[in-house]
Amino acid sequence: MLKVLIVDDHDVVSQGISRVLQDVNSVDVVGVVNSGEEAIAQARTLVPDIILMDVHMPGIGGLGATKEIKRILPKIKIIALSALDDNIYPVKLLEAGASGYLTKGTNTSELLEAMETVSKGDHYISKTVAQKMALSKFSIDDAGSPLGQLSDRELQVAQMIVDCKKSNEIADSLNVSPKTVSTYRTRIFTKLNIESDVELMHLAVRYNVLGMG
Repeated sequence: MLKVLIVDDHDVVSQGISRVLQDVNSVDVVGVVNSGEEAIAQARTLVPDIILMDVHMPGIGGLGATKEIKRILPKIKIIALSALDDNIYPVKLLEAGASGYLTKGTNTSELLEAMETVSKGDHYISKTVAQKMALSKFSIDDAGSPLGQLSDRELQVAQMIVDCKKSNEIADSLNVSPKTVSTYRTRIFTKLNIESDVELMHLAVRYNVLGMG
């Protein structure tokens, strides 16, 4: 039986997935948490076989949690879940050690197929995401998005800016000072050759790489 930990900051999503999996005889949902920090703590305690990891969460986020969990407990398989099917996050999550990447629009049968696949040591990528990655030759740069040059933390800050979070909200969420957020913002604008949040939003819409999820 596969022990599964669900990580998502939206209760409707996490509880929905939990209810679906509770009806599957081969799966045991051992925990449901709502942050990357909790995911790391519960991974140590519960040592699940698979973690279903939300990508976009406050704090360390799904990407940071994936990196840390794979560092301390490399045998745990992680399947990232996102509302987006862009090229940037799948590449970054796979590089961080995730074994799978699914969009939240996936159906139950594909979710179960993904879990079975990664439990055997293979990788599973949502079909829509895999197609986009193939077209971009598995490269962020080939995807043509300037956002691919941002670091993991810069990408996370950019995500929050696009979600209309204020600097103090971003600072609280990431446990950093507003001054640090300002530094990240400056770096982001410099790398992307833009001068305002509005321009960042335009880039996000144009390349479909940032959004709630």
